[in-house]
Amino acid sequence: MDRIKGSARLMIVSDLDHTMVDHHDPENLSLLRFNALWEAKYREDCLLVFSTGRSLTLYKELRKEKPMLTPDVTIMSVGTEITYGNSMIPDDGWVEILNQKWDKKIVLEEASKYPELTLQPETEQRPHKVSFYVQKDKAQEVTKALSESFIKHGLDVKIIYSGGIDLDILPQGAGKGQALAYLLKKLRSKGKLPKNTLACGDSGNDAELFSIPEIYGVMVSNAQEELLQWHAANAKDNPNIIHATERCAGGIIEAIGHFSLGPNISPRDVTDLSDTSLEKFDPAYEVVKFYLFFERWRRAEAEKSEIYLSNLKGVCAPSGFYVHPSGFEKPLHDCVDALRQCHGDKQGKQFRVWVDQVFSTQVSSHIWIVRFKKWEISGGEQSGCLTTALLSSKDVSVAEGLTWLQVHQTWLTGATPGDQSLWRF
Repeated sequence: MDRIKGSARLMIVSDLDHTMVDHHDPENLSLLRFNALWEAKYREDCLLVFSTGRSLTLYKELRKEKPMLTPDVTIMSVGTEITYGNSMIPDDGWVEILNQKWDKKIVLEEASKYPELTLQPETEQRPHKVSFYVQKDKAQEVTKALSESFIKHGLDVKIIYSGGIDLDILPQGAGKGQALAYLLKKLRSKGKLPKNTLACGDSGNDAELFSIPEIYGVMVSNAQEELLQWHAANAKDNPNIIHATERCAGGIIEAIGHFSLGPNISPRDVTDLSDTSLEKFDPAYEVVKFYLFFERWRRAEAEKSEIYLSNLKGVCAPSGFYVHPSGFEKPLHDCVDALRQCHGDKQGKQFRVWVDQVFSTQVSSHIWIVRFKKWEISGGEQSGCLTTALLSSKDVSVAEGLTWLQVHQTWLTGATPGDQSLWRF
């Protein structure tokens, strides 16, 4: 969070499963639409927070399966763990708060008395969360009896039922809503309270997110009945909380537009990526635009036209060069010529390209250094590299776009493709 000097223009706090991530969409289109919008228009001065019921283990598994961005803050295990940055540094202050009136041993002992409860896998049992499965028709009865047992033992706990099967037992001070409130308080104390915050969810354990005052909220169109019932009982007259008409990440984009929080047209929804309405040079948009064209070219969604290749050469300096992740170097113009041979080589295949953590630094009056992660998913395999690009505005207009001078890539740990020779740009 310290990378932004002042207050973030927008902070998005989103659940993952069935909110940011649509498990019924094998092409991950709504997620990719959000990714392109976020990296092109928001990453530089905004904060992205993932708030999930998943444990660290399952969160990492999801990242390997889906084309996800890297958040600034990760709230896991139903609000019992808060971590920051790429290294996922834990918030020790949050741990101290949750330790009050919490005894995991007693929680397990009392819960074991109810045969209706089935303990979830070990990966889902965390220091401040005990998780079970329970059938919907038994949930209310068991929850009431458990609550009475914990009160007798002097424990101050919270029981959350969500998804029609998951029952989580947490310290009373825990939960997605409390974790968000803690985060906002921490930002306020540093004079960095976001100008706007948008909470996004689909299930019962997301209800607390919408209880935080002075934030906007969106229940995606596929929200579960338990969340809709909570909304009808508690927030139906709150104009700052909407039920979107679009599923998952599409609903998040819809909410950005509904509440006028910023640009809400994803570059993936634009056929002609040449944006003549830009008022100043935008390195992040240039990067997103380039790799969207690269994907469309290989999927044969862009016509095999020499005009496209000529235009691409036009934005690459004649003396520009590219360093492949495996180490070899070649002129940028040769890389453009090589694209002629791979047009449509991914047609009809689940091939997607996205960029993550696009950050630019202007180092002179006309030179930008842009650093980002470039990812590809093909045949279920994810490959990625850390990319540094040098872009120039010398002798070009805003409408023409920046000139690519250099592109240098190195493999990300554990993300090297099986056949490195097939990796381009």
